[in-house]
Amino acid sequence: MQRRSFVIHTGALAVGVTLLPPGLALAQAGVPRAGADFLVLNRPAPVDAPADKIEVIEFFGYFCPHCNAFEPVLSAWVQQLPNDVVFKRVPVAFNSGAAPQQRLYYALESMGLVEQLHARVFAAIHGEKQNLSQGAAIADWVARQGVDRASFTEQFDSFSVSSKAARARQLQTAYQVEGVPALGIAGRYYTDGAMTRSMDRVLQVVDHLTEQVRRTR
Repeated sequence: MQRRSFVIHTGALAVGVTLLPPGLALAQAGVPRAGADFLVLNRPAPVDAPADKIEVIEFFGYFCPHCNAFEPVLSAWVQQLPNDVVFKRVPVAFNSGAAPQQRLYYALESMGLVEQLHARVFAAIHGEKQNLSQGAAIADWVARQGVDRASFTEQFDSFSVSSKAARARQLQTAYQVEGVPALGIAGRYYTDGAMTRSMDRVLQVVDHLTEQVRRTR
């Protein structure tokens, strides 16, 4: 399956609107099937969460229009996650041109600014059509948001951000990510919108898989 086509062909898949309760949604759409709705990884991916937690990763890119459309639905879903689920975002860079935006996310994370500016980055790129593909333009934009430019640039160029970007590449490879948005579950499973045919269905599949992990640990 050429999952990368999900990110390239804008509008090819539906990003859902109102999420149904997981049980009802699964009853209507059918129980998720390995190989159809999700992949079981041949080798476990690295997991950073404690052993008593279930790690869920969103792989995304600020460049991706589907990620932009998915963000409000995902954020609402994250607010309702059980206490034993740890959610984190991992920005991907399929090529060197996306690396500055990957570093942007990790610099914001290091400064505790993701909650404040994450959605604004999407809005700037996809709503306001600003070109935030280079480090200088990114630093200018962040400064216009009221953030000290020198402090941001220090984080953007830091070894810590480089290490996080390297970890992101490791996870991208381990989960076999070919397109975004996509989700990885507990180092065991992978799913995305090209497999499930809608992003609402993706979240229902993730709910199903986290429950499966919970029952088997």
